[in-house]
Amino acid sequence: MQGPPPPVEKIPFSVIKEFDLVEEKKTAIREVALPKPKEKRLICKGCNEHENATLAFFQERGIKDRNALATIMGNIRQESTFVPNICEGGARTSYQGCRWGGYGLIQWTSANRYHGLGEFARKYGGSPSSLETQLRYLTTEVQWQRIVDRMKTPGKSIDRYMNYAYSWIGWGHHGARTSYAYDYANRLITVEV
Repeated sequence: MQGPPPPVEKIPFSVIKEFDLVEEKKTAIREVALPKPKEKRLICKGCNEHENATLAFFQERGIKDRNALATIMGNIRQESTFVPNICEGGARTSYQGCRWGGYGLIQWTSANRYHGLGEFARKYGGSPSSLETQLRYLTTEVQWQRIVDRMKTPGKSIDRYMNYAYSWIGWGHHGARTSYAYDYANRLITVEV
């Protein structure tokens, strides 16, 4: 009896068992898909649900560098502490209930950005007060589109990524965003999933 046929390159299957069919004396091969290779991702040690969902969201969109992710996280923490239904000054309210100042994860303040969030939610579904809708909207804004390729470029310092982030958020008060970014960089750990 001959052995199994030689493996064919680039076929996503492997032989797991071979046996003889008694009557016909043929060899049958049962194939199964190869296990998916593990992917390395960053998770945030000690972070809450919104922080981890935000971290995963940006990694799924191609931002892999620890410092870039930490910078995004530090900015969102400074702007809203990851509370999507927050109005400037700290009031928790719906999108429609915020009558002055910024609103949401990055405190959309200018009329076109604030109303853009509401229009996006109406057009694509979702609540303008939800984390998911705000993250999706954020990545469609021209301000984000101007820096996204830079945020996807690995190997920069937090200070460099923070310079890029200024043109995205346009903060009036720097606050602790850089300290927060360094804190996140220290809390992000690599895991295989």
